[in-house]
Amino acid sequence: MRIAVIGAGGVGAAFGAALANAGAEVSFVARGAHLRAMRQAGLRIEGGRGTTVLQPVRATDDPASIGAVDVVLFCVKLWDVEAAGAAIRPLVGLETAVIPLQNGIDAADRLIPILDAQDGHRPVMRGRAVMGGVAQISATIAEPGVIRQTGSFMRLVFGELDGRPSARGEAFLNVCRQAGFDATHSDRILTDLWMKFILLASNAAITAATRTPLGALRDDPDIEPLFARAYAEVAAVGRAKGIAIPADAVERTVGFNRAAPPAMMASMAHDLIRGSRIELPWLSGKVVSLGRELGVPTPVHETLYAVLKPFVDGRSG
Repeated sequence: MRIAVIGAGGVGAAFGAALANAGAEVSFVARGAHLRAMRQAGLRIEGGRGTTVLQPVRATDDPASIGAVDVVLFCVKLWDVEAAGAAIRPLVGLETAVIPLQNGIDAADRLIPILDAQDGHRPVMRGRAVMGGVAQISATIAEPGVIRQTGSFMRLVFGELDGRPSARGEAFLNVCRQAGFDATHSDRILTDLWMKFILLASNAAITAATRTPLGALRDDPDIEPLFARAYAEVAAVGRAKGIAIPADAVERTVGFNRAAPPAMMASMAHDLIRGSRIELPWLSGKVVSLGRELGVPTPVHETLYAVLKPFVDGRSG
């Protein structure tokens, strides 16, 4: 199977390396010092699942040089979705699955009009290229060419946006299983996306606002209740939007949070600490804007959004 990873950060590099080790032909699209390091010394993944070194590694800054592939793991930051989406058009054939693995909930909606436009030769069916996807892993670029994972949990959930089973989804599921990480070919990917969003939007904002790993926060009796309140706001927004959010969504998310590695910090917190741009507008900002649109109160996320908004463009604290 031919796979292209667009954005070789913590998520894309970790899953891409595992798939490559399982025998898939994986090409990584990266840039700058990270790309140079991969070309010179390979790609190194270290952390809770041990150490993996992929060398040599197929790495480029030009998606068009790869050609059509079976699967695109689309892992760029949320502010790059439109530009990167236009750049990957040469990767998309008639049966290519483009699986966005961003933190938010709207990447697929933003990609569909880009990848389903006329390509000069044929029209592509609306929504045919784009699937839905959820990545569950805590990993970040430790230095160029090196990815550090916190804990060992590593899972992909993906599925067609209309919930139907597909041959391409089953084929990719088989490769994921060979790669040794948990994977699900889902028939309810929109619910899966929102279940991750409940956790991620909240944990990202809370760990970023406090610049503190998860363990110290959830063990503090004054801070721990904030997680459940934030989760409940996102779940309420999802239900108001018509998403099938399970009745026990908050309880399940609280349970997952309690079992997560104590050193875990959301990628947005790492970006904030580095003084980099952060994805706040598509996380707590999205919760707040949808809440206002749908008439759902979101006081916790409104506060977190306001506290973090001065750092959106990358000012160091």
